[in-house]
Amino acid sequence: MASYIVLASFTDKGAHDVKDTVGRSDKFKEMAKKAGVTVKDMYWTLGPTDVIAICEAPDDETATRLSMSVASRGYVRTQTLRAFNAAEVGRILDGLV
Repeated sequence: MASYIVLASFTDKGAHDVKDTVGRSDKFKEMAKKAGVTVKDMYWTLGPTDVIAICEAPDDETATRLSMSVASRGYVRTQTLRAFNAAEVGRILDGLV
């Protein structure tokens, strides 16, 4: 499974309903499971990004589908980053030309 970091920032709607953010995170986890994505952990953060989710998905398409599904609800804007662990980067480096 590939790893992904999902950065989420509240929209005006999300900030207005911020008291429901934990409940929405539970819905996100359910949505992710239905999409074939595993949410490893979630963090609420300070700064321009309000929530970070660490996820695993079988491919980029599945991860992107989940991020688009979440963004379409209108509470957050998302940015999805493909993350590589040391072993994966090692294989990438081994193939440098």
